[in-house]
Amino acid sequence: GSHKWPKSRDIVWKANIPHTHLAKEKSDQNWMIDAGEKIKFPGGGTHFHHGADKYISNIANMLNFKDNIINNEGMLRTVLDVGCGVASFGGYLLSSNVIAMSLAPNDVHQNQIQFALERGIPAYLGVLGTKRLPYPSRSFELAHCSRCRIDWLQRDGILMLELDRLLRPGGYFAYSSPEAYAQDEEDRRIWKEMSSLAERMCWKIAEKKNQTVIWVKPLNNDCYRSRPRGTNPPLCKSGDDPDSVWGVTMEACITPYPEQMHRDGGSGLAPWPARLTTPPPRLADLYVTADTFEKDTEMWQQRVDNYWNLLRPKIKPESIRNIMDMKANFGSFAAALKEKDVWVMNAVSHDGPNTLKIIYDRGLIGSTHDWCEAFSTYPRTYDLLHAWTVFTDLEKRGCSAEDLLLEMDRILRPTGFIIVRDKAPIIVFIKKYLNALHWEAVTVVDGESSPESEENEMILIIRKKLWLPEGGSQDST
Repeated sequence: GSHKWPKSRDIVWKANIPHTHLAKEKSDQNWMIDAGEKIKFPGGGTHFHHGADKYISNIANMLNFKDNIINNEGMLRTVLDVGCGVASFGGYLLSSNVIAMSLAPNDVHQNQIQFALERGIPAYLGVLGTKRLPYPSRSFELAHCSRCRIDWLQRDGILMLELDRLLRPGGYFAYSSPEAYAQDEEDRRIWKEMSSLAERMCWKIAEKKNQTVIWVKPLNNDCYRSRPRGTNPPLCKSGDDPDSVWGVTMEACITPYPEQMHRDGGSGLAPWPARLTTPPPRLADLYVTADTFEKDTEMWQQRVDNYWNLLRPKIKPESIRNIMDMKANFGSFAAALKEKDVWVMNAVSHDGPNTLKIIYDRGLIGSTHDWCEAFSTYPRTYDLLHAWTVFTDLEKRGCSAEDLLLEMDRILRPTGFIIVRDKAPIIVFIKKYLNALHWEAVTVVDGESSPESEENEMILIIRKKLWLPEGGSQDST
């Protein structure tokens, strides 16, 4: 088994992630300690010699937030941590009611994201490369990079411009790196060029001290409009949809605010936790009324209460931590879990309505995805998958439902659960594969008919068994 949250933040079983070379390699940085059968995370990181929590309150202090608390009285909620290491930064933000999408590539320090997920911290395997990250524009209040080894100046500053696309009006970029306090010539050159680029992007320095600089993005379009003609980077063309991300190539241009946001001078979001249930202004982009949004929230609250009643006899307390909602719509499934000690990765279809911005505006996190493809995570990283009409959608597109079952099995931890809510023929189809997959049906019930479906949906709850390949017995480690 694995350690349960919140203990897992600081300790995991080595058998679950056999990659201790990282502990040796990073021993000077206090990231993790090899302790016999376990790996401990003291909360260190390259720049947090005194632990991530002190570093975080230091950032809050630099920004003059009340009582040095990073959530700024509920106004700072979603964070993007790039090149996040083992995600201690994200792990320690959670106690302040801030949720981070921790992003790292599968690189020489393989499995950093696997460590993060094993610890119960939200994380995604991704890379700042040539394609937009799978998040809508203006999703995060804070972007963070601590020695993330990213060359921010490459290709006309395209990666900084991608962060700019992802930051909300008045959002921050906290950058902790030797360049910021450089002594040698190369560092000074980089710092000078980064400062110049940030300035042309209309970012201002909010504060700079001890090797950390924090930039802040403008609240409206005024600064963009007053730049001298021909200033680079240019504004993105008016036809550019900053929320279109699936396979879209990044461009070195600035994403201006839509007229409404420009006039409001900000994103117009309520502070957390009210944000979770308050209809956000961007609903108008999708032509969705506040009333529809509120009914959706209510309906999923009832559905989730029902799910939990069905699961309760089967789950030990704290055995569920990492959850994925495979078709999240407005994120109301995740919103209904607010009181539980879990987090939800909300997946939104790349070709449906762009509801992921609503999910971020509610203070939740997620990713655009196409279930005809694999999800960007390590095996055995989620405790519960929720698949509402995902198979019905897949059928319409002619992709393989068998492949999806295997992908779900890959993502799910042994003894984890799957809740399938779909039409009866789909439930029958999935039941044929249970034996082969070493899954067991826990229960099948009728879901109440929902306004959007002609036929009733059924609910199938599945549990993945703990099994070992033929002939193998449980390891004695």
